[in-house]
Amino acid sequence: MTRVTVVTTWTDLGETAEVWPGRYWPLGATWAPEATNVAVHAPAATAMWVCTFTTDDDGNERETRHRLPEQSLGIWHGAVPRLPPGTRYGLRADGPWRPSQGLRFDPAKLLLDPYARAVTGEFVPHPATYDDPTADAPSGVDSAPYVPRGVVVRDGFDWGADTPPRRKLRDTVVYEAHVKGLTALHPDVPPELRGTYAGLAHPAVTSYLKDLGVTAVELLPVQQFVTEPGVSERGLVNYWGYNTLAFLAPHAAYSSAGSEGGQVTEFQAMVKALHAEGLEVILDVVYNHTAEGGLDGPVLSLRGLDEACYHRAAPPRAGGLPPYWDVTGCGNTVSTDHPASLRLIMDSLRYWVTEMHVDGFRFDLLSALTRDGHEVDLKGHLLSAIGQDPVLRHVKLIAEPWDASADGYLVGSFPPPWVEWNDQFRDAVRDFWRGDHSGAGAIRSVATRLAGSSDLYADDGRSPYASVNFVTAHDGFTVRDLVSYDRKHNEANGESNRDGTDNNRSFNHGVEGETDDETVVARRRRQAANLMATLCLSNGVPMITAGDERGRTQGGNNNAYCQDNEVSYLDWSEGWDDVLDVVRTALRLRREHPALRQRHWFEGRPTVPGGPKDLAWIHPSGREMTPADWHSDLAVLGLLLSGSPLRSPGPRGEQQHDASFLVWLQGRPGSVEVALPDEDWPDAGEVVLSTLPSLPEGTVVAPGSTLQLDARCVVVLRQS
Repeated sequence: MTRVTVVTTWTDLGETAEVWPGRYWPLGATWAPEATNVAVHAPAATAMWVCTFTTDDDGNERETRHRLPEQSLGIWHGAVPRLPPGTRYGLRADGPWRPSQGLRFDPAKLLLDPYARAVTGEFVPHPATYDDPTADAPSGVDSAPYVPRGVVVRDGFDWGADTPPRRKLRDTVVYEAHVKGLTALHPDVPPELRGTYAGLAHPAVTSYLKDLGVTAVELLPVQQFVTEPGVSERGLVNYWGYNTLAFLAPHAAYSSAGSEGGQVTEFQAMVKALHAEGLEVILDVVYNHTAEGGLDGPVLSLRGLDEACYHRAAPPRAGGLPPYWDVTGCGNTVSTDHPASLRLIMDSLRYWVTEMHVDGFRFDLLSALTRDGHEVDLKGHLLSAIGQDPVLRHVKLIAEPWDASADGYLVGSFPPPWVEWNDQFRDAVRDFWRGDHSGAGAIRSVATRLAGSSDLYADDGRSPYASVNFVTAHDGFTVRDLVSYDRKHNEANGESNRDGTDNNRSFNHGVEGETDDETVVARRRRQAANLMATLCLSNGVPMITAGDERGRTQGGNNNAYCQDNEVSYLDWSEGWDDVLDVVRTALRLRREHPALRQRHWFEGRPTVPGGPKDLAWIHPSGREMTPADWHSDLAVLGLLLSGSPLRSPGPRGEQQHDASFLVWLQGRPGSVEVALPDEDWPDAGEVVLSTLPSLPEGTVVAPGSTLQLDARCVVVLRQS
C-alpha cells in the first residue's frame, strides 16, 4: 500500500496553498494554464478542501490541501493556481454529523469528485473507508491510502472531421459487447492493446463487425466502476461494471495509455475510429444506483458530500436510521427528484455526447429513475429533462424498462422517443424453438413478436423499431449455452449457485453441457442458427450478444458478472462457422431489403391497389392462417412479406418494388411438408437463407410446389 504523507495534521485543517475565489461553474475540476477551477456541490458542508497528490523519488505520496474559499448557491469553489494536467486530486469535506438527516461529513474521508473526468488508483475495502452511521461521531480514520483519486484533465482532442453516423433506428443492428472481453483473446490485436479501448478500435475488430453486418456497438459499462466489497472478499471482481463510481470518467482499466488522463483520449480515439467505419457507439449507463451501496457501505464520494440529495430514502419509520429505498437490488437507488442529483446525470449524459461523441445510451434499470417520491412517474423529472434537452433528445435512447420491484416492470410503457429492451420477444422466441408450443395462443404470441410487438408499441405513436429484440444479453445464457444446458452452473461465482435466474427457457437436447456426440452437436448448432436467424429477420431493432454468432460458451454460467477470465472472454480461435454464416446472410438480407426492416406497422392489406398484402401469415398447407389456427398448438409458421414500393425509380422512371419473401419457421422435432401459397406466390422462389443442409442456398422452388422441412429449421425464399 502506498504511504501517504500529508502537509498538515488533523489538528490544523487550514489553508495550505494559495487558492483564488474561482467560480461556481462548471462543476468539477476545469483546467486552464493559469489555474484549475474546482466547484463542488455540498450545501451543508462547513468547509471543503481540494487535496492534490504528488509522488516522491521513493514512491511515497505527498498530499497538499487547498481550502476552497467560497460557497455560492450551495457550491464550494476556488481556483488552484498552476496545477498541471494529470494532477491527482480528491476532496475532503467538513460539516455536521447527523446521519439520520443524510449528513455524514468526515474530513478524514478522501472523496472522489463526482465530476472527475478521469480516475486513477483502486478502491481497497478497508475499515478506514467506512463510517458507522449509528455512531455518535465519524471515525476520523484517514481513508486516503485505500481509495482512488480524480485526475485533472486537459481538453483538446483533435476530432478532425469526425461525424456521428446518425443511423436510423430501423437500419440499426446492435452488438452488445464488453470492452475487455471482446479483444482479450483476439490473436490479431497486438498483445499490449488487447482488452482496451484501442484494441476495440483495431482494424481486426472493426472489419469483423462491418463484415458481420452490425451497425452499432453497445458497450457494457465504461463509466469508472469498482468492485463491491462482498465480491472482493470472495477473491473475485466486478467484471461487467454495473457499480458506477464516477459518471463522467471512462474506466481506467480499459486503457492502454495509462490512468492519469490517457484513458480519456484513448476512449475518444476509439469512438473516432469506429465512426470512421460507420459504426455507432452506445453506452450501457448505470445511474440507478451508486457504488457506495447501502447505509453500511463505504464512503467514497457522494455519501460524504450530500447523501440526502443523491440517495433516495425509504419512508420514515419509528426509531433508528431511515433505510434507503432500494429498487435496484444494489443497496441504494439514486434520486432524480433533487436538482443537484438530476444535474449530475444530465451533465454526465451531455458530456459523453458532446465531448466523447457517443451516439446513444442504454439505461440500466431505468424504471428506478422514473420515481416521483416512491411511485413510478413516466412524466417525471428525468424523462422530461431528457425529452426537452437539445443535445440528448436526438441520440439513441434505449430503456431497460424494469427494475427490481413489482411495480417497475414497464415494458411497452415508455414515451417516445424511447425504445425498449423487449424481454417478451426473448421469452416467446426461446419458447418456440425449445418446443414449448402448448397453451392456446402460443403461436399467436410468437407471431406478434416477429412482427414488431404492436401490442406493446403501436398504441402510443411509436414504430416497430421501438422494440429492441434480443434472445440473449450479457446476463443469462449465451446462445450456445441456451441449447446446451437445462440448468445454470454458477458455482464459480462463490454464491453456492444461488445467483442468476432459474427461468432460462433452455433445452440441452438430451445431454447437459458439452458433448462429443455429433448428432447432439449438430442439433444444437442448427437451433443456435434458428434463434439467430429469427432475431435478425424480425421486425424491430435486433441486438446480438457478442460471440453468439460464433458459438461462445460460458460453460453454463448464466450470471458471469464476476468472471474476469476465459469464462467471459470471446474465444476467437474457434467458432461455429455455420451459425456465423447464417447471421451474416440474415443481416445482409435485412440491410438490402426494406421489406425485412419495416418503418411502419403491418396492416394486413395490399401496399398497392390489387397487390398482395404487406404481411400474410401462412399455414403449412399453403393457405392463410384462420382465427382457429391462432389458438392451436401449431409449431410451423410462414411469413409472406410483400415487397414495398421503393423510392428510387427504375431506369425508365418506372415504380420499383422490393423483393417479396416467404419465411418458414419449423419448430417441430420431426419433418414437416409445407406448401407454397399459389395466389400470392405466382413465381419461382430462390432459397436465400437456410439452416437445413438438405436445402442449401440457391435452390429454386417452383410455384405451387411443396417443401420438406426437416426438424427445427428456418428457410427463407425470395421471389425471383
